[in-house]
Amino acid sequence: MKESKLLKIKEVLKRCAISRATLYRLIEAKRFPEQVSLTGNRAVAWREEDIQRWIEERPTLNK
Repeated sequence: MKESKLLKIKEVLKRCAISRATLYRLIEAKRFPEQVSLTGNRAVAWREEDIQRWIEERPTLNK
């Protein structure tokens, strides 16, 4: 089974080219991949393949 790479918020924001506020609005609207809780529920990350799929499926204005 292939292990999933986990991305911290800084990398997610960079790859998605969105602000932290936008990220949390998308999460609240259930329009962004779920977070994975790490040690002690304080730290979270996202699965790299989920983020990549979200980027690829995201509509753009130029299409």
